[in-house]
Amino acid sequence: MAWNWQQPDWPSFRWERARLEAAEKQFLVGGGMFVGTVRHLGNEEREQLTIEAMSTEAVTTSEIEGEFLDRASVQSSIRKQLGLAADERRVRPAERGIAEMMVDLYRSFMEPLSEEMLFRWHHMVMSGRRDLKDVGRYRTGAEPMQVVSQTMYEPRVHFEAPPSSRIPSEMARFITWFRRTGPGCEESLPALTRAGIAHLYFECIHPFEDGNGRIGRAISEKALAQSLGQPTLTALAAAILARRKNYYETLEASNKQNEITSWLMWFAGVAIEAQRRTIAMVEFLIDKTKLLDCLKEQLNERQEKALLRMFREGPEGFRGGLTAGKYSTVTGASPATATRDLADLVAKGALVREGERRHARYRLAVPLRPVPPVTLNERGELAEK
Repeated sequence: MAWNWQQPDWPSFRWERARLEAAEKQFLVGGGMFVGTVRHLGNEEREQLTIEAMSTEAVTTSEIEGEFLDRASVQSSIRKQLGLAADERRVRPAERGIAEMMVDLYRSFMEPLSEEMLFRWHHMVMSGRRDLKDVGRYRTGAEPMQVVSQTMYEPRVHFEAPPSSRIPSEMARFITWFRRTGPGCEESLPALTRAGIAHLYFECIHPFEDGNGRIGRAISEKALAQSLGQPTLTALAAAILARRKNYYETLEASNKQNEITSWLMWFAGVAIEAQRRTIAMVEFLIDKTKLLDCLKEQLNERQEKALLRMFREGPEGFRGGLTAGKYSTVTGASPATATRDLADLVAKGALVREGERRHARYRLAVPLRPVPPVTLNERGELAEK
């Protein structure tokens, strides 16, 4: 069996453009909707959106690869990178590195893709790794670069990348393609098509010893941002993580040929879903502002402090919900005062209580709008499950 890079038409990818037209239009409409809703945010809410989106992407893109990071540490590192106030918690190299890459991606989205940029990202993503020979450069090993899973009887090779000797020329061609297909260029491609091809193309080359998935998804984010002319802050990795098994299956099915319509349709559905997740987050922050405005001068200092702290934690507030004990820790209130304050917040419509007595948990009354999975049917029409 020949891999796609071994075939004579590599890397001349083919796809049915008509089956992606509806998705491309929807993504541009969604981009306009995002810009419109963000205008309603104040500076504090925009800052929270940026931190929330980048930390979600950092944590989920790592989780796809089986690496679990501490979200609070990632957020702290992102805040420091952006020059914002942050706590002094200890941050591990992996968390600091992925945060650095997300901030670099955010700041440099319009800069041309280059080897230097990719090597910089690889240094960041592999921060703290001592088991790799090639960090911040393309792989040089003589052994085959394979994606393998272990079955009961024998290993199964899902994919084999080009040998290391071919990587410099393959990547030079990839970077040239990425630059030539950007907005305003002679070979310009639509947003979802370019981002989807970029991800598949990069993963098939697999230029680094490790970290290809995280960098490949960052390249897709860069392509989407360039198409819209601003950072998208899309939860692309979060949407992929929700269907990780299908993600790997679709990638594998697309590495044996250079007709890639099925891959692009799958990617388009995920990208639109990710965009809708981001818009839902913006709407949550708008609803937060409306709620706080309605409760203005109705809350005591303790209640206001607790609510603001919950909102800083994101749409879900405290993990596991707010308890009377947590409320006391945040505000310094006595147990009796905490119970009264929380009951008053429920009565005022700021919190929702679940459970009774010592099992009571309190959650924000501002819901995050659920976003169903988005797919494209055979005709290229959007379908929500």
